Amino acid sequence: MNVLGIGDGVYDELSQELKQSLTEYYRVDSMDDYQQMYRAVAYFAFKYGKIDRIESHNEHWLETDARLRTDFNVLGFKSQDMNQIKRKSSMKAVFNAVGVPAARGRVFKDFEDAQRLVKELGYPVVIKPDSGVGANDTWKVNNADDLEAFWNQKQENISYIMEEFIAGTIHSYDGLTDQNGHIVFSSSYVYNQGVLDAVSANSSFFYYIRRDIPEELEEMGRKIVKAFALKERFFHIEFFLREDGSYMALEINFRPPGGAGVEMFNYANDIDIYQEYANIVQHNQFTADVTRPYYCGYISRKSGRDFKHDNEAVRAHCGDQLMKLIEVPEAFVPVLGRNGYVVRAKEKAELLDMLAYIDA
Repeated sequence: MNVLGIGDGVYDELSQELKQSLTEYYRVDSMDDYQQMYRAVAYFAFKYGKIDRIESHNEHWLETDARLRTDFNVLGFKSQDMNQIKRKSSMKAVFNAVGVPAARGRVFKDFEDAQRLVKELGYPVVIKPDSGVGANDTWKVNNADDLEAFWNQKQENISYIMEEFIAGTIHSYDGLTDQNGHIVFSSSYVYNQGVLDAVSANSSFFYYIRRDIPEELEEMGRKIVKAFALKERFFHIEFFLREDGSYMALEINFRPPGGAGVEMFNYANDIDIYQEYANIVQHNQFTADVTRPYYCGYISRKSGRDFKHDNEAVRAHCGDQLMKLIEVPEAFVPVLGRNGYVVRAKEKAELLDMLAYIDA
């Protein structure tokens, strides 16, 4: 198998691990310049023959991936599929169609339409781009003044969706499908707060992989995966766990979880999910034995706060249960913090104790 890379980073600055995994690397000046990306794929196709897969596993590049697949006739989502997999309003329609509850709301046309909609939904509401990632440009609107402030500061030529505010914690259903659309790996994260809260409050952000997946959550997740006909693909579906104990779908991301999420799959299961994904692509086989022997958690440390325990103390306290200490890339610092810590334990109480120690 030839693994071919395209990026705007200098080759000498790539990690040694990445260099060893690539057959060849093609550098472009800007990955946002589609013509440069097209020429890179055309060069690889001329040199190596027909391209079998094009994947970034990154939300930002989903549309570029699809456009390249369309132009080079490569298996996977094409440009015509983007409306359904990028727009939250389209996701909501699919959730409702398969009987999975979702927050009430819709895209609104103008300020008058927004006023009519908020009367129907009631304050507070959440407003965000219909096509967007994470908490970017997301507003919690508590009253008429907030609504007017949003309207005066919103981006032009962007479609926004307004939804009722749902009180609850965020739980996810994650996994990987094979070439036939069967789920061959699944997992679930529990978050202490949403991305919007983590950014606005500048507070510690933590999440963990649970050892068991609640039956209702898994049933809903499987319905959604089937409805979108996902094949040979990672997915990350977010739900609200409401105060009454029921789940409500928030959105689906057609890529792996961000941050340290993929490596946490490995730590929680003692598997190599990277190799298993390669096995699916090349042979349509998933060979790992998934028993979920560990809880695995991530916690951030935000800048501007003094912590009781330095890194050496954390290492001493957690021992070999500290799996990784991460210096977070600048772009993700507002959400994930300046430093991140990945820990695992067989018992939930032990995991939470380590997370609390790091956060003290």
